[in-house]
Amino acid sequence: MENPRCPWGQLPGDSAEINRSGFLIGRTAAGAKAPGRGWRYCLKQRKGAKPARIHNGHRFHPSLPVHLRLGCQLELFCEAPTPVLALVHPHTSLLADLLAPEVVELEPDRTMEVLMDQSGNRWCRLMAPSGGTRFRFATTIARSDRTDPVLPSVPQCPIQALPIDTYRYLNASTYCDTAPLMELAWQTFAGVPRGWPLVQAICDWVHGQIRFDYEAVRPQKTASDTLADRAGVCRDFAHLAISLCRCLNIPARYCTGYLGYTGIPLGEAPVDFSAWFEAFLGDRWYVFDARHNIPRCGRVLIARGRDAADVPFLRSFGEHRLTGMKVITELIPQQAGDPSGGSGSGVGSAVEPECLVV
Repeated sequence: MENPRCPWGQLPGDSAEINRSGFLIGRTAAGAKAPGRGWRYCLKQRKGAKPARIHNGHRFHPSLPVHLRLGCQLELFCEAPTPVLALVHPHTSLLADLLAPEVVELEPDRTMEVLMDQSGNRWCRLMAPSGGTRFRFATTIARSDRTDPVLPSVPQCPIQALPIDTYRYLNASTYCDTAPLMELAWQTFAGVPRGWPLVQAICDWVHGQIRFDYEAVRPQKTASDTLADRAGVCRDFAHLAISLCRCLNIPARYCTGYLGYTGIPLGEAPVDFSAWFEAFLGDRWYVFDARHNIPRCGRVLIARGRDAADVPFLRSFGEHRLTGMKVITELIPQQAGDPSGGSGSGVGSAVEPECLVV
């Protein structure tokens, strides 16, 4: 039987689960505790082959592609013609993973264009007419079935050694108000080792303190508001964790994307755009998720920013009302005997649209 918290399922003769810090724990059939994450890499490989992972004598492919059908439908109403930016396309870094053309449909018909900013975020710009507008986006993408990495030994980068472009992610921003949280951060996490354990401790704390609740949504809600309410949605979890990281001199940035229920049991809540964050540790950025607080697979990044104010999925330069929204993140079932993870759907090759007229 598969363990729903372990995306690759239980191993023959084993019991296993992922704890809140992301480690695979369990006992073998003989009762011996699995060391660490329970995995080791096979050192002797055929030339050019990807390394296999071995656990208790069983060999597993390190990563197979997961094919996902992505999309959304946004419906809005404007009293007058209004410039609109929609942020729903996968990030520039994922263009090579697209398996099908990116389809955009607008009702009523009008011209739109896809533009990339300095962070690689891809904005869809259009002029919404007075009255109703329906915006549809769809594509298919391949993602690894590997879950988010868990690397407890990664150190914290000293402030004096940080790359110059990371300092902006130490500052307060619209929804990440660090000043009210500074004393709390240093008191709560004073004894936690710096680096990965500190960021994970922040995620554990936020996950334990905040209740997920759609009824707690407020457009202008800050990180300190979330802490006061003890409730929020995924963006609120991310804002609070980001703010605490910044208080402790760890650069942290906001991420939005498609995730849904990929790799976990279906829930009752409808699929929505997801939010997580990245922290700069060692010499690079790493993914953390205070909302789910377990390693996830199938993340599809849309955009990065200082917080949600930088990367809203819909921004208008004039009054508008969002009258309908649907987000799609669907796993495409693999055909039996297809080692590539292909769906057999006959989708086309990846494209990089610069301007689409529909």
